[in-house]
Amino acid sequence: MSLNLEQKQAVVAEVAKVVADAQAIVMAENRGLPVAAMTQLRARARASGVYFRVVKNTLVRRAVADTPFASLADSMVGPLAYGIGSDPVAVAKVLNDFAKGNEKFVITGGAMPGQVMSPKQIAALAALPSREELLARLMGTMQAPVAKLVRTMNEVPAKFVRALAAVRDQKAA
Repeated sequence: MSLNLEQKQAVVAEVAKVVADAQAIVMAENRGLPVAAMTQLRARARASGVYFRVVKNTLVRRAVADTPFASLADSMVGPLAYGIGSDPVAVAKVLNDFAKGNEKFVITGGAMPGQVMSPKQIAALAALPSREELLARLMGTMQAPVAKLVRTMNEVPAKFVRALAAVRDQKAA
């Protein structure tokens, strides 16, 4: 089914809007992938905050033309699906995890602003912990000294109370 000019302009505007806020784009070839599998991938992407869509390459080239992702236009060849998001790790993780389970879904490349990435680099990016995990680790690291100080400060009166209890028990006996 062919799109008319207004529909094409709407698609380009939609993709350009998403790309303007994006920190990563991952491209994957999806030859012969069943509809059920694509639906499952779309649901995973939506849950992770990733914009996932199968779009004509010419329309995506126009959408990324004047952005930091313009260098990606040369590698847009074949039937591609695009994952776009503001969290580079989430985009890479969703598509890479799906590609592991489906041999017909092959990651062909991607980009972060100003840098084109190979499939190996995308796999390495997917192996990184997510933003939420890193924030949790940072908070735990920041709270550890304070928590230890509180436990140490609390130990002084607790030791005093235990000593008084021992003296009381000794006098009672």
